[in-house]
Amino acid sequence: MEGTTVNSSDQSHAHEPAAHQERGDIVVSLSDCGPADARAVFDVLSSLFVSDRSAEDVPADGNGPRPTVWTANVDVTEDKGTAGPATLTAPVTVDAQGGYWAVDRLRTRLADAFSVNVVGKAAGDQEQEIRLELRSH
Repeated sequence: MEGTTVNSSDQSHAHEPAAHQERGDIVVSLSDCGPADARAVFDVLSSLFVSDRSAEDVPADGNGPRPTVWTANVDVTEDKGTAGPATLTAPVTVDAQGGYWAVDRLRTRLADAFSVNVVGKAAGDQEQEIRLELRSH
């Protein structure tokens, strides 16, 4: 083609499957909540998906003036089971970062246990970050 320049790096990915659509890894961060509510959310996540957070890893308040943030890595590729309604004492803010499919799956499955409200989104090329507010049903 005359007048057209093609970067070889653009061609190398043209026929590859979109890896971000296949991956189910999500980084989940909880804030604006107490340890009991964080535990309730992590218990639901662990009942639904594979998580790097063990059942013995009980959230505890941090010491100091800064807010406490609890994190977990969750793989939403396969369902482990179901979750019934869970009780929270106050709304919980959840930030989730991962591929589009994975973040949507997380949001959908959390709705089994909580009332879920999307309060913010940031979109990237292959990943997105979403902020959710969870409340008891």
